[in-house]
Amino acid sequence: MTWVYFLKIKSEVFGIFKKFKALVEKQSGKQIKALRSDRGKEYTSREFDKFCEDEGIERQLTVAYTPQQNGVSERKNHTVMEMARLMLKEKGLPNTFWAEAVYTAVYLLIRCPTKVVRDKTPIEAWSGKKPSAKHLRVFGSICYIHVPDEKRHKLEDKTVRGIFLGYNSQSKGYRVYNLQTKKLTISRDIEVDENATWNWEEERIEKKTLYMPMSQPTTSSLEDNNQDIFISPESPRIVPQQEEPSPELVVDDDLVFFLRLDSLIACVEIFIFVCWFCASQS
Repeated sequence: MTWVYFLKIKSEVFGIFKKFKALVEKQSGKQIKALRSDRGKEYTSREFDKFCEDEGIERQLTVAYTPQQNGVSERKNHTVMEMARLMLKEKGLPNTFWAEAVYTAVYLLIRCPTKVVRDKTPIEAWSGKKPSAKHLRVFGSICYIHVPDEKRHKLEDKTVRGIFLGYNSQSKGYRVYNLQTKKLTISRDIEVDENATWNWEEERIEKKTLYMPMSQPTTSSLEDNNQDIFISPESPRIVPQQEEPSPELVVDDDLVFFLRLDSLIACVEIFIFVCWFCASQS
């Protein structure tokens, strides 16, 4: 199982770890026994060490320049980042949407079967509930956002154009970039055109037949989708348009640490939290 958090500064790691600890222990009924990290100051601060000591968590520090000692989390980080890069490139999205792509990549990966949990999806192995895939759409596609009657005049359009950016965990809605207001919006009812992309230079829609139409209607609803298990980052996932991501938001491959629960293995990174069941678990 994987969680993703987005931090403005590295010192936020300690606070995020405490929230993560409370979340996984509450949901799994297990206690974190050990924590493995590199020797970065954000992991070896006095308050971090004291917290682990008070909670009975064993500290394990990796040797400098040996990412192989955190192999599982390193591989997961690589998979997620490569997936996010390809998603952005496929639809020609600017890098300002990198965090949205990372979040959506994780959202999709935990809904893909894996041999690690006997061909179940990670979210099913974690929660015991089989996830629905009916609501999934192609990241970065053009979509049309329904405008409620209360928010428009009689002669105004019933929809506005946007870019589909993924899924919202705190409400049953989709994350959409509104091309009219240039802002992120959460909408429950959208129509997605998976073969359309936005030309950012000419500000127009381009059509490409890349995906076979789905059997169900393209108008989307999240009523059947249970997303309560997945915690969303508290900070915004869109960097302001025309700005490059700040250095503090670039993933540092060295900032990874390893957690071990009773019968769970958890791999945690500064941006990506991974929790998966041992293959031997019944």
